[in-house]
Amino acid sequence: MSDRAVGAVPGPERRKPATGLRIVVADDDRDTVDTLKAILESEGHVVVGAYSGKEVLPAVRVFRPDVIIMDIAIPGLSGYAAAQVIRFTFQDMRRPLMIAISGMWKEAADQRLAEQVGFDHHLQKPCDPAELLRLLRPVSPKP
Repeated sequence: MSDRAVGAVPGPERRKPATGLRIVVADDDRDTVDTLKAILESEGHVVVGAYSGKEVLPAVRVFRPDVIIMDIAIPGLSGYAAAQVIRFTFQDMRRPLMIAISGMWKEAADQRLAEQVGFDHHLQKPCDPAELLRLLRPVSPKP
């Protein structure tokens, strides 16, 4: 499922920024956040990290990201619950691309649930940086 879009909610087109993407990376594992942040920043993106489910929604409201990369098993508010709130929050405006990452919830049923709550893609941890960057290409500014 990681190689195709899922759960895309019809609505306004995602914007293509002139410079790097604005990305929120949410995971309770600081190494995961720090590693993904370093990779994404080296590609020219602006990245904000969140380390609990409760930090995700305020970060999204303030930062207005183009992309959200979120652990499903993040404590405080699950990635599933946060994705559903984000999906309904952005109904009348551009919704960020949402990518689920999980080392635990990776079966087909978990991927279908991720699709139903609003994730566009589902990657297993540790995720391949090349695969992640490939998923960002359609919404990234042209080089």
